[in-house]
Amino acid sequence: MEIVTKIAPIALALIMLGLGLGLTTQDFARVLKAPKDFLIGFISQLIILPIVAFILIKILGTFIEMSPEIALGVMIIAAAPGGITSNVLTKFANGDVALSISLTAVISIISIITVPLIVFSSADLLGVSFADQNINITGTALKMALVVAVPVILGMIIRKFADNFISSKTSIIDKITGILFLIVFIAIWVEEKDNIFDYLAQAGLVVLTLNIVMMIIAYFLAKTFASGIQQIKCISLECGLQNGTLAVFVATEISNEIVYMIPTAAYALIMYITGFIFIYFLRNKT
Repeated sequence: MEIVTKIAPIALALIMLGLGLGLTTQDFARVLKAPKDFLIGFISQLIILPIVAFILIKILGTFIEMSPEIALGVMIIAAAPGGITSNVLTKFANGDVALSISLTAVISIISIITVPLIVFSSADLLGVSFADQNINITGTALKMALVVAVPVILGMIIRKFADNFISSKTSIIDKITGILFLIVFIAIWVEEKDNIFDYLAQAGLVVLTLNIVMMIIAYFLAKTFASGIQQIKCISLECGLQNGTLAVFVATEISNEIVYMIPTAAYALIMYITGFIFIYFLRNKT
């Protein structure tokens, strides 16, 4: 746990810095210019996803053994914003990359408020108490601001004054963030290798179901209300590819127990498989 606790904040800050380096003010202005598609993605990810996660926990919890800690871990990954990977896979799927970037950017910034709110509310509903620990919504939000919002803003400032240089280094930045992501999750698997299969038995089914069900829900919502197939692809993938590093950071902030991170570690493996399967079926749709 000590390794993950030390690595997660640094990795998340650098990943969010990388996100900021790829952003311009146009990515936020686009929200006002084309609000309908953005709102569909926003509502799907920020409201529907956590609700679906909680319902699945309650339903599947009657059939499989699921500790309150594992259940809360599922809510943590459900509360997390979309990751940078969603932008990459949206491009691969011939989806609306600009919309994907806007969703990731805006929801990542406001996650400093929404994630603590969802996680602490879920903890109360699931019977998980932090009374013996010196943590609260405000403290968690402030720590998230330091490693999420500040690096994004700093990255945007650097981009503004060194646009040509940053644009030429985009592939390098993407590789670095990918490596940091892998380091965090390898550390989780290594540190908890003795208990990993027991935890996966509790978390695997619910995160797999959550991932698939949410992409299907997002797909049909977008198909009904969004502008076109590119937006459908984007919104579906955005709801299926979460920022796992951010979820790990939140888990380290609320507890010293690695069990809270296991659903995120499982989800991180699953989301790439389901994401590519989804892309395979939709890539040639126009």
